[in-house]
Amino acid sequence: MSNLLSYKNYNGTVEYSKEDNCLFGKVVGIKSLLSYEGDSVQELEQDFQSVVDEYLADCKERNVEPEQPYKGTFNVRISPELHRNIAVYAIEHGKSLNAAVEEAIGNMVQV
Repeated sequence: MSNLLSYKNYNGTVEYSKEDNCLFGKVVGIKSLLSYEGDSVQELEQDFQSVVDEYLADCKERNVEPEQPYKGTFNVRISPELHRNIAVYAIEHGKSLNAAVEEAIGNMVQV
């Protein structure tokens, strides 16, 4: 079960403020700060979608490419031993290191 909202390939958090008695969140995976809030889950989801739509419309109006939260590339630091083990696994299975890492991650998150 995930506490993330998803819309148009953007994800946002769901948090609760006891002090303000409201739900709030922000879009994750991009540098721009896009936040939203609501008094109910339905209001929160509607405001989240509105914020994403407004962001995309603003980018289009300014002729700027919107940030994409997940491009499919990232750097990972691992121990030399784990690096060696995954490299050996890749060689033994006739795969590239990238393909072996993608397979391992896919198995972990069951894609």
